[in-house]
Amino acid sequence: MALKIYNTLTREKEEFKPIVDGQVGLYTCGPTVYNYAHVGNLRTYIFEDVLKRVLNYNDYKVKHVMNITDVGHLTGDRDMGEDKMESESKKENKSAYEIALFYTDKFKEDLTSLNIIYPEIFCKATDNIKEQIEMIKVLEEKGFTYKTSDGIYFDTEKVADYSKLSHQNLEALKEGARVEVNTEKKNPTDFALWKFSPSNTKRQMEWESPWGVGFPGWHIECSAMSIKYLGDHFDIHAGAVDFINLHHTNELAQSEAYTGKTPWVNYWMHGEFLNLKDGEKMAKSTGNFLTIKSEFIDKNINPLVYRYATYSVHYRKQMEWNDEIIGAAINGYTNLVNRVRGLGKDIGEVNGELKERFMESINDDLNMSKAMAVVGEVFKYGISNEDKLATILDFDKVLGLGLDNLKEDSIPEEVEALAKERLEARNNKNWAKSDELRDKIKDLGYEAKDKDREYEIIKI
Repeated sequence: MALKIYNTLTREKEEFKPIVDGQVGLYTCGPTVYNYAHVGNLRTYIFEDVLKRVLNYNDYKVKHVMNITDVGHLTGDRDMGEDKMESESKKENKSAYEIALFYTDKFKEDLTSLNIIYPEIFCKATDNIKEQIEMIKVLEEKGFTYKTSDGIYFDTEKVADYSKLSHQNLEALKEGARVEVNTEKKNPTDFALWKFSPSNTKRQMEWESPWGVGFPGWHIECSAMSIKYLGDHFDIHAGAVDFINLHHTNELAQSEAYTGKTPWVNYWMHGEFLNLKDGEKMAKSTGNFLTIKSEFIDKNINPLVYRYATYSVHYRKQMEWNDEIIGAAINGYTNLVNRVRGLGKDIGEVNGELKERFMESINDDLNMSKAMAVVGEVFKYGISNEDKLATILDFDKVLGLGLDNLKEDSIPEEVEALAKERLEARNNKNWAKSDELRDKIKDLGYEAKDKDREYEIIKI
């Protein structure tokens, strides 16, 4: 059964054909570690994890590389402003290296809480400065660069198909680039490969180079590290949709200029935004963001509820964050867990017909809402509970909802007592008291569900 994925480069859903049979080179853009990842960022990492799991489910061996951006990403993405690591260092009164290490660890904790499989290779920008310098030297030798007072720039006019990924015309790109004006740039779309350290400032992160002391631009690290670990032609490059017009466009231009080969990457995949109310973008730069810790862990909600929630909206469609979606996800995930537990512990055989339907869904550009509908069908299907459990656990290799590691929760005595008291209040039609006790139970991380004149306690 063919796997089809949407390719941003061609704007078409295409059958996936690996460069090497049975193997996939996958590069995904990682975090800039100057702050916590927000739930919008993590929606992208969930989509990429599903992609990797689907590839594995289709019997591909995946070599997954993810960068950690710990230097060179300026507050203005078009090579202007202050380095985000240096800026946060001043705010927190820690070294830039301490900031990077702290938020890298927190990012990995988020991945673990969401059951996201770690990449085979995490690569830090600061560990690969030599490779970035060597790449810039080759681009310079090939005539793709020029020097200004603040750095070495890539000349986008030397690339005939510069906008082939973004599909924007160059005039539109030039208009967008005028937000931040650098009069020394030959073209507004040109971008920094190497930035010089200011003469009157000692930066925490700076290196010697053939052009002077400085630090790499944002885009060069991904090109240098992906080529280092995956070669000059690999299968899939994935990231968030906001990388298309700038970061990935620049990566593509400099990488193909460097290798002299086209294509550099066969398939480009991008996940859409998670927005706040009324389409407002979630962003670390504005402080307008929510984290897994604040929205789930601190509220005694399993973070896998969020993973479950993302499956209700296709990765290429925008998703809105609101209480209704999360509330529905809490109920849906809890119900799924309880139904899986109800199947018992004995594992039978995976049902072939259901598996085929599941593969049709996930192989249709990762259609997870359709896949979850197939999961629902399993419980109604005319097979034994043992076979249902085997089938669900097989699907969870893609879902990543932790259904293979469910632990029986013992209900705390305090919660049991509150639930009994609430049942008595309901039987006496004391609705105000019942609601008050319901809220207390919820604050302790549980929910008392009414069943006739009894109750069922579930962990949320």
